[in-house]
Amino acid sequence: MKKAILLTLCVIFLISLLPACDSRDVLRIYNWGEYMDESILKEFTKETGIRISYSNYASNEEMYTRLKGGGSSFDLIIPTDYMIERMIREDMLEKIDFTNVPNIKFIDERFRNLDYDPTGEYSVPYMWGTNGILYNTKMVDGEADSWDILWNEKYARQIIMYNSMRDSFVPALIKLGYSINTRSLDELTQARDLLIAQKPLVHAYMGDTVRDSMINNEAALALIFSGDAVYCMEENPDLDYSVPMEGSNIWFDAVVIPKGARNKDKAEAFIDYLCRPEISLRNTEYIGFSTVNTETLKMLPPELLENPAYWPADEVIDRCVIFLDLGDFAVEFNNAWTMVLAS
Repeated sequence: MKKAILLTLCVIFLISLLPACDSRDVLRIYNWGEYMDESILKEFTKETGIRISYSNYASNEEMYTRLKGGGSSFDLIIPTDYMIERMIREDMLEKIDFTNVPNIKFIDERFRNLDYDPTGEYSVPYMWGTNGILYNTKMVDGEADSWDILWNEKYARQIIMYNSMRDSFVPALIKLGYSINTRSLDELTQARDLLIAQKPLVHAYMGDTVRDSMINNEAALALIFSGDAVYCMEENPDLDYSVPMEGSNIWFDAVVIPKGARNKDKAEAFIDYLCRPEISLRNTEYIGFSTVNTETLKMLPPELLENPAYWPADEVIDRCVIFLDLGDFAVEFNNAWTMVLAS
């Protein structure tokens, strides 16, 4: 009996050790929904033996809150520019050992060492694009080439806005003639009131589901990321995309390693894998967002590169601005956005 009890206790003890072993064994990736061809995860595991745990978030703020709270441990995440800047400032990211990422040579120099990571030590560019308006040419008169159209009562309940603080303030701030990186409470309050005034016209505030809604003709207009617009236009030929003449946001997403990651070397191996031109090609074809990879660019079909939603002209890029970290003023943005949703 004593031997049986001892054996049982040993088994329980060994089982209790398994999660710790798994935590060192499994690469934990936290990413936006529908933002990676997940078949490459299985192929990476097959090639390297490194198992992957993959989960999604809906916004930069959701991801930040989860990591900041300390309740979850991830080895690799893919935030947007301004959030990367904030996480660097708050010492939330590891410096990348680029001796483990030789395929960094394929990443276009134009997209490296940008303002959110000026030394290029903490991030590897993943995708880029613009924010603009996706519109149904059968439901909208003319081109949607101005942010004003998102306040046009003719399209009441036919307008989709992002359920995203920074992105939905872009058209309001620019319409008022203000910077999308404003730190003026007065300017922010005016933009908030403009979004509240728009609310009766809004069909819904959405995340990834905006794509299905526009493809299925459930709305006439949507604030949208350019890559999502590319996908929607392929699925529904009645859709078109515009970066308004007043200007917009140009954004960059990049791969980073959270501070204290248990599997930093495995994360760097996966970053290197993502930088392979053929893997990058599969990702950009799956997602529809613009590639940062010079070799991948050469592999893309000409018709995609001729699509201004995918590869905007220089004059479009020139009227777009990158998001900056708002610092403590982010609290004011969050409060303003909460008031918009609650109104």
